[in-house]
Amino acid sequence: QGHLQSHLHTRRHCSLFDVSHMLQTRVYGRDRVRFMESLVVGDIAELKPGQGTLTLLTNDKGGITDDLIVTNTSEDHLYVVSNAGCADKDLAILRGRAEELQATGSDVHLEVSDNALLALQGPSMARVLQEGLSDDLAKLSFMNSINTTVFGVPGCRVTRCGYTGEDGVEISVPAGRAVELAERLLGVPDVWLAGLAARDSLRLEAGLCLYGNDIDETTTPVEAGLLWTLGKRRRTAMDFPGAPFIMAQVKEKPRRKRVGLTSVGPPIRPHMAILDPEGRPVAPNCGHGRGGWCCQPLLTCPCPHVLGTVTSGCPSPSLGKNIAMGYVEAAHSRAGTKLTVEVRKKQHPALITKMPFVPTHYYTAK
Repeated sequence: QGHLQSHLHTRRHCSLFDVSHMLQTRVYGRDRVRFMESLVVGDIAELKPGQGTLTLLTNDKGGITDDLIVTNTSEDHLYVVSNAGCADKDLAILRGRAEELQATGSDVHLEVSDNALLALQGPSMARVLQEGLSDDLAKLSFMNSINTTVFGVPGCRVTRCGYTGEDGVEISVPAGRAVELAERLLGVPDVWLAGLAARDSLRLEAGLCLYGNDIDETTTPVEAGLLWTLGKRRRTAMDFPGAPFIMAQVKEKPRRKRVGLTSVGPPIRPHMAILDPEGRPVAPNCGHGRGGWCCQPLLTCPCPHVLGTVTSGCPSPSLGKNIAMGYVEAAHSRAGTKLTVEVRKKQHPALITKMPFVPTHYYTAK
């Protein structure tokens, strides 16, 4: 089906996404937790068997190198899922750090998985998947995972998570049987195959970041509104990459913040300028205007009217209006603030709006 139909079907029923492009890594060894905590901001040591968390790889300046999910499996390893676009970069970091620790006698080693990854997302996911499981899905909470057999395919890791804001799972399945499992799931009339365009609009409605758009190596967890990913113990110890920069921002407050935006009229797209309510892209005669745009880097132009830039945006199929994310000066980041966005050299009203734009339905076991 098309993008709009796939998006709405996921919200109302259930869709299957092939996300096998994601990087899946297993981390083994008695020092695996210490290894992972030397690279990310999360408290990996506190994870219970089968429990996972979203965390961030950070650099020495506090920028976000990637966002990834780390699960403490019930077996003998950590299971890590990270972004395909960062695969080479992430692997170089992981392998480099593993070699450093191994050289000092630490016990840690990596294994890159060749499994496929299928995401089943939507309110009818549990009913569809339960038919193929002996395990009780009602006992599997959001961000928890089990190793099980799915519709006769053994060796699958089922994690209750996803990128749509709906109740869902991601199934890591041996590559040789991925088509078999996908066809079995798609044999259920309620399940449609959906593409990455729908995945993108669904994640934006849920207020979730896309790496490379909404977060990158120039963005800190504090600016991005991802401070909750920093474990309490880790904040005190300040033992993660970029800790001095990140904790200084926690104390002093960031100069810019990630915000949600809504508007009517033409869609808001990435890289569009966010302006003051008067809609003036540059101050008169400031010398930095070029075709109605500011040619200076984000938030460095001396012009007082350029407040930030859009990082993600699209028409919301669920809401029937435009939604977007972007970064603005902290003084203009309060929900309800009226601003302006420049679309094709014309100014249109926009409103700072709390995220998620559409309520999320993550499952918590009773």
